[in-house]
Amino acid sequence: MDLMKVVDKEYAPHAELPDFKAGDTITVHYKIREGNKERIQQFRGVVLQRRGTGNTETFTVRKMSGNIGVERIFPSASPFIEKVEINKHGHVRRARIFYFRDLTGKKARIKEKKF
Repeated sequence: MDLMKVVDKEYAPHAELPDFKAGDTITVHYKIREGNKERIQQFRGVVLQRRGTGNTETFTVRKMSGNIGVERIFPSASPFIEKVEINKHGHVRRARIFYFRDLTGKKARIKEKKF
């Protein structure tokens, strides 16, 4: 086994995230530190992608703030992530939905997956 994989497995923080993928709408509860105070801020949006594996895995969440799209990249192993809630499971046919940035109006909707 590769020595780097052994070290990553040994020291990796074990953050239990729910099973979500691109197209899902999630809420990320993230700790914000302002001076000596700490609070939890919620960032709700659509997952554009998940990339990386293990300790270096990240996911990108996009939300609309007024008329402006805001994207934020969260490391999965971050100690500042309090929890992740899945609001909707979306039905998309790609793993990375960057085309979603260019869509506006009714075209910017994602169908909800039926179970």
